[in-house]
Amino acid sequence: MPTSTKSIEQDAATMKTWLANRPDTESVANFVPGPGIQKLDLRFDIAKVREALGQALKQVDFKGDLSKGFGAFSLTRRPGVEVETANDLSGRFYTRVDESYEEVSREDIVDEHAFCEFVPGFKGSYFEFMHQELVKRFPIGRMRVLSKGTYNCNSWHRDPEPRLHIPVITNPGALFIVNHHVTHLPADGSVYFTDTRGYHTALNGGESHRVHVVAALPG
Repeated sequence: MPTSTKSIEQDAATMKTWLANRPDTESVANFVPGPGIQKLDLRFDIAKVREALGQALKQVDFKGDLSKGFGAFSLTRRPGVEVETANDLSGRFYTRVDESYEEVSREDIVDEHAFCEFVPGFKGSYFEFMHQELVKRFPIGRMRVLSKGTYNCNSWHRDPEPRLHIPVITNPGALFIVNHHVTHLPADGSVYFTDTRGYHTALNGGESHRVHVVAALPG
C-alpha cells in the first residue's frame, strides 16, 4: 500500500519534535521515587556500614553463583542453625520464562519469620546496630548482604514479600526496576522500600561491583 503524503509529513514532524527534546542525563544518577520504590526517613552512617562490610569479609566470603554475578552472606538465621543452605540465600520466587507467559515458581518457600536470630559472628558490629534499628520499626526476616557483579542482571521475577534495600557500594549504572519504574539507589546510608511482590530486577551496568544490605519484610 502506497504511503500517503500526509503520513510522511506527520512522521517527519513527529521525529523533528523528538530530536529537539534533549534527554535528561543528570537525574538518572539520583534516586527517583515511584510505584514500588520509596525512600524511608531512616538513615544509617554509610562510612560505618562500609567499615562493617570490610570487617565481615575478613570472616566470611560471599556465597552463591559468582560466575553469574550473584553472591550473598547472611546477617540473620534460624535460631541455632549455623550452616545456611543455598535456599536460605535465595528462596522462592516466581517468573515467566518463555513465550507462553505462564508464571512458574522456582526454589522452595522460606519461612521469613524463622530468621529471627542475628548471626553471632557479627555481634557488636554496625550491622547488628542496623538490625536492631530495623526490628524496632518493622517485621524483619532474612537480612543478607548481596553482591552483584559488573555488567550483570538478575532474572525478571517477583518475590513473596517486599524488601528493604540499603546500598553499601554502588555506581550510577546500578539500577533497580519494579514493574515499569526504574531508578538508581545511591549508597548514602538511605533505606529504600522496594515492593518486590511486583515483577522486578536489579542490574549492574557499571564498571564496579554493587553491594546492598537487603532485609525481607514478611507479612
